[in-house]
Amino acid sequence: MLVALTVLAAPFEGVKLVWPGLLSSLAAAGLIDLVILRLKKDVWEFPSGAILTALLVVMVLSPRVPWYETACASAIGVLSKYAFRTKSANVFNPAALALVIVFYVFQTAQNWWGALPGVTPYALVLLFATGVFITDRVNKLPLVLVFLGVYYLLFSITAFVSNPAQVAEIFRTPDLQAVLFFAFFMLTDPPTSPVKYGDQIVAGVLVAVAGYAFFELLGSACFLLAGVLVGNVWEARRRYFSARGLSRSLASPFSS
Repeated sequence: MLVALTVLAAPFEGVKLVWPGLLSSLAAAGLIDLVILRLKKDVWEFPSGAILTALLVVMVLSPRVPWYETACASAIGVLSKYAFRTKSANVFNPAALALVIVFYVFQTAQNWWGALPGVTPYALVLLFATGVFITDRVNKLPLVLVFLGVYYLLFSITAFVSNPAQVAEIFRTPDLQAVLFFAFFMLTDPPTSPVKYGDQIVAGVLVAVAGYAFFELLGSACFLLAGVLVGNVWEARRRYFSARGLSRSLASPFSS
């Protein structure tokens, strides 16, 4: 699905702009993960997870970002899977963590071109269809629906009680496409998102509130990505306590 979106979006961004970052990102992430997997498992294994991380990084960063910064972001994402993990899975969404880090280190621009904002208004249908398909396949529809519902509810309330011009961009292109891409392809990352529906609902609310808070307080371009990192920490904490057989009330601060 990500390859299809990339192929469709690249000509509108400019293939000459896209390919240096795309190839360097895939190469950096793939080679690093290939070596690590070989050392850990003593067999050669295709680095599919690294390829996914690299694609997400490239599709969020502006094609005008220097290729070495894009490659660096992908490398950070892959390494973070091994640096920050519990016994069962990595703590942070690799692509989200890498994008936040390089934003503050390199001030990298993000335009979420992989979400097809510059293609045609009808591309929104394709983005929605592919996103729903993937979300259903990984069984994360409650997570996505709750996140989107709370996210737009908070910004709608803000538009009514304060200056609507301050949040108008949230409802327009490219932010509309960006949040759908984020919800469908990043929020649903299986290793870092909950499995049970009840936990998905809590995580969806938490990520939406955290992202909204980052937008309102800091105005950062990384507000969505920062929000999912907050959700990742909550999920890692919940898994930590659950693995030790402690009560659900301890595993989740939102449980009654």
